[in-house]
Amino acid sequence: MITEFRTRMREADQRKLFWGLVAAKFTGVGLALGGGYWITSLIGQSAGASTIGKAAVKMTETVSAVNTVWVLVTAFLVFFMQAGFMFLEAGFARQRETVNVLLECIFDTCLCGLLFWAFGFAFMFGSGNGWIGHEFFFLNAAPKAYGTTGVSFMAFFLFQLAFADTCSTVTSGAMVGRTGFVGDIWYSIAVSGFIYPILGHWVWGPGGWLGNMGSAGNYFESLGVPFRDFAGSTVVHSVGGFISLAGAIALGPRLGRKFKRDGGGMPPGHDLTIAAIGGVFLWFGWYGFNPGSTLSALDWEGIGRVATNTTLAACAGGMTAIFWVYFKIKKWDMGISINGFLGGLVAITAPCYWVNGFGSVVIGGIAGIVVVLGVDLLEYLRIDDPIGAFPVHGMAGIWGTLSLGLFATGKFGLAGPEGADTTTTVKGLFYGGGGKQLLAQTIGSVVMCVATFAIAAAVFKLINLTGKLRVSEEGELEGLDIHEHGSGAYHPEFGGPGGGFVDMTTITSSMSPLRDKSGV
Repeated sequence: MITEFRTRMREADQRKLFWGLVAAKFTGVGLALGGGYWITSLIGQSAGASTIGKAAVKMTETVSAVNTVWVLVTAFLVFFMQAGFMFLEAGFARQRETVNVLLECIFDTCLCGLLFWAFGFAFMFGSGNGWIGHEFFFLNAAPKAYGTTGVSFMAFFLFQLAFADTCSTVTSGAMVGRTGFVGDIWYSIAVSGFIYPILGHWVWGPGGWLGNMGSAGNYFESLGVPFRDFAGSTVVHSVGGFISLAGAIALGPRLGRKFKRDGGGMPPGHDLTIAAIGGVFLWFGWYGFNPGSTLSALDWEGIGRVATNTTLAACAGGMTAIFWVYFKIKKWDMGISINGFLGGLVAITAPCYWVNGFGSVVIGGIAGIVVVLGVDLLEYLRIDDPIGAFPVHGMAGIWGTLSLGLFATGKFGLAGPEGADTTTTVKGLFYGGGGKQLLAQTIGSVVMCVATFAIAAAVFKLINLTGKLRVSEEGELEGLDIHEHGSGAYHPEFGGPGGGFVDMTTITSSMSPLRDKSGV
């Protein structure tokens, strides 16, 4: 063995290969040790070890039965959104990948539940520092109520789990049709177990540095106001949207995908009936998403206002998207109507507690246009996003987050367990509040979006190196349902098993004028 090694080392190519491998090994070990030290330093800081973002969850043993029931009911509504995502994504997808879409959503939900129970919730809502929590792993040492919410700890956990599951499912929308199922498992672990919980802690966790910035001893103290995101336009939707963008870029377009600037357009979904039903399911679930974020049934005025604002924004988003596309191509488009009202829902999620009806209509209406422009942008950049995940969740999420700094009326305070706390009100630029809240929203949105995209891009790069991110060309041509799962979604007598390759060049050349001209 030694003689063979010496013989090989006489060759220049072998010496170069050997020392390259040695350097790579030492670099890898160094990065692992350095990363471990950094993570340990973050987790190892006790609640009082830092003046920046220090906090522990203030606990009370008082549990409000009515608040707990309210949170549980709204958690069930948010969980029901998974049915909406399954219908929406399956309807917008091609027939031969329907089973793949459905199973991904089911698998992501099961995986997210276990990861969030094991350590995701601890990273996000446990006591720690401004960057990460480190309490309640496997829900150990759980008190009766979470913090001072008056909501039972387990009910609060279930509510937040439904939010985490939503973020994970958003991600899959832009990656439909060419993602290997093993690759989906790997990125779902990253999203549900690490990316969403850790970045979410920055905003919603105890002592989160973005959620507490602008206060004494925290970042941007002179700003005087924190970054605010009532129900997750940034924490859930922008994070999910930017992960989906990174995934779509890493994967590349589906085979045969012809973009608008190349004479094609978005291939039509195989079943707009279930897509439309899925969209309305999501709208219904949003009444848990936004009003439920009050965490209090006693805040009756706030709940009614949030629910009304949510409705108005969705209606405005759907209308503006439909008319914006109609005046371009003289067709009434079903697909854009769905993504339009979803964009309105995403946008109103951050400011819903602090704006009035007029602000909600404007916010939702602009969101509908933002979604259409986002679809056009991806089409121009030749980024294949079959469901429109990034325009709906990423771009509308940014707009909704910023809109809080513009349209917050200054009449409404903070949600509390016994009703609204009006000692602190939120006022935007258009209502005499100046630009501080808008600046805080801009800082928070930029930080979260850039951090999310950078981390997600690195994750997808690593998965891609394993060869598991994208299915083989043969598998994609065969259809994911048959190749990955062995069966199609439909019985042969109702249109075939969902397998087999349909030439997308033929599809795009025979599309309706709407699809061919707009790319929507």
